[in-house]
Amino acid sequence: MLLCRRVTQATALFAVSLTPAVFAAPSVKSDLSATEIIAKSAAITQSDYKAYPKYSHTERDRDGASDKTFRVKMIDGSPYQELIAINGRPLSEAQQQQEQNKLRQEIAKRDAETPEARRQRIANYERDRHRDNTMMQQLTAAFDFELIKTGRIESFDVYILKATPKESYNPPNTDSQVLTGMQGRLWIDKKTFQWVKVTAQVIHPVSIMGFLARVQPGTRFELEKRPIGDGIWAPSHFAMHANALILGFFSHKEQQDQVFTDYTLGSQ
Repeated sequence: MLLCRRVTQATALFAVSLTPAVFAAPSVKSDLSATEIIAKSAAITQSDYKAYPKYSHTERDRDGASDKTFRVKMIDGSPYQELIAINGRPLSEAQQQQEQNKLRQEIAKRDAETPEARRQRIANYERDRHRDNTMMQQLTAAFDFELIKTGRIESFDVYILKATPKESYNPPNTDSQVLTGMQGRLWIDKKTFQWVKVTAQVIHPVSIMGFLARVQPGTRFELEKRPIGDGIWAPSHFAMHANALILGFFSHKEQQDQVFTDYTLGSQ
């Protein structure tokens, strides 16, 4: 799971298509350049980023043999995951009661925190958010973009852009190093400039977490976003197949599939 946390949704930032459900137009017809499209979409994703903590949502995580669904709530500045289903089936009454007890205990724990403990808890959450946001801000520096065609996904008319890593890109931190080994494809809604879909694939080994791990070719990501109201879009699906070499010796493969639904303003 450590690899999942470090190679997050923000690292699934552009790459070759996996299974795009797109009907491509025969040629590109756009008054905007790829650079202009990316600039507009980057500004929009920043608005989404700022709005995310205001929402609770349901999250189904499938990771190998594990299949759990959570209600993710913001409680006093950081999220809490309440287990609500296993293998797609709601919890029994006894299990629900157990989870409710855990929730009450967590609320009581946070209510009783010292100012320093509360500050540290929220700082840890914000640090992870800031890391992911920094990754997104690195897009224009890390990639060259090409508008290759237009198409349609569901009800969205989209620009389809190809991204290839810049040879001159110098990552500002360890996390951003993964971008140097990726290539990708991005579908951007013509009307809102929101990301409808992003697919990414590692094309050559890249070190992450210092020299502890190298992300290997075969690692791939897919991210989909959909509108949740008030002009805000949020992730609806994220899939990852990770292939890494740990400490230079141990092969580690990991698959993850997450579905996000029922976004609601507030903590409930």
